[in-house]
Amino acid sequence: MSVFNYIFGSSQGQNDSNKKINWIPLTFMGQLDEIVAFSSQKPVVIFKHSTRCIVSRTALKQFENEFNLEEEVDAYFLDLLEHRAISNEIAARFNVYHQSPQLLLIKEGKSVYDVSHSDIDAGELKGKL
Repeated sequence: MSVFNYIFGSSQGQNDSNKKINWIPLTFMGQLDEIVAFSSQKPVVIFKHSTRCIVSRTALKQFENEFNLEEEVDAYFLDLLEHRAISNEIAARFNVYHQSPQLLLIKEGKSVYDVSHSDIDAGELKGKL
């Protein structure tokens, strides 16, 4: 692994071998209905990530390093460059402004917490559960 890839990550996004989060890839629109349904039983996190953005990569790595809520939430990962239509639907459905990187917490079918960029913090998320 090159120093550049170690610092900024590889272009393969969520496939890093040292990640602690068992991400559920968000790749089709129908999953948003599942997220709404599942969120009535267990909170759901959506992480919207741009694989070409260093700021997004940094926020993702920091979040993955701090995240310890595997049992408390289901975590979905959206590569918004590959799935821009899903990203747009997230903004419309959950009444949030599109940003990248962005973290949303969905409970009872609604976004109850949404942050972006340097405000993405696993500790803050834990306080919202």
